[in-house]
Amino acid sequence: MIYNFSVNDFEGPLDLLLHLIKINKMDIENINLESITNQYLKFINKMKEESIDLASSYLVMASELIHLKSKIILHINDETEEEYELNTEEDLKNKLIEYQNIKDITNTFKNLESTRSEVYTKIPSNLKEYSNNIPIDNNVTLDDLTLAFLKFLEREKLKKPINTRITKKELSVSNRINSIRNIFKKKKKINFTSLFDELNKPYIIVTFLSILEMSKNNEISIKQEDNFKEIILESK
Repeated sequence: MIYNFSVNDFEGPLDLLLHLIKINKMDIENINLESITNQYLKFINKMKEESIDLASSYLVMASELIHLKSKIILHINDETEEEYELNTEEDLKNKLIEYQNIKDITNTFKNLESTRSEVYTKIPSNLKEYSNNIPIDNNVTLDDLTLAFLKFLEREKLKKPINTRITKKELSVSNRINSIRNIFKKKKKINFTSLFDELNKPYIIVTFLSILEMSKNNEISIKQEDNFKEIILESK
């Protein structure tokens, strides 16, 4: 068997053993110890020729395998040799199964970490800076605007996790303000909720903050004819 990989391809001797078991299509429960030991020794001998810094843990495992193989060949059943960890084939099997379980758990955590990195997060914004700077008409307050926003979220069921397709599109308040300005070039008045034309949380949050910023900068006025009526944004 020809090896085209190096020690750096593996995380340790057990990783190498699992790889040899896999490429030989063996079951951990039914290892051909003689074949695996011979291939393991062949591998590390090849690596010693190429690298003087071969990890000592690989050599320790080699001695364990040779010891175990010799015991089986000589039919020695003594399991009390404290200087060796592997005294039976069952010891080797259990060690490999334990290592495989650890690898599986590690991969699960890596997948969870990757999934978490795709989740949009944002530090909570303090809306107090807008409370005294929003031009209001007909008794519209920041609380009214916030209440209308929350009702919209509830109506669209965005308080619950939703399935969305992750994209690399970046959202910013400045870009959203520019897009709202373009809408006002065509319409003098806009229904507050009509600006939330995409039903994903990052877009809705950025849109809401953009409306507050535009109002703060006196670009728009916010009106409501009566309580519980639709809130209207009007360009100045």
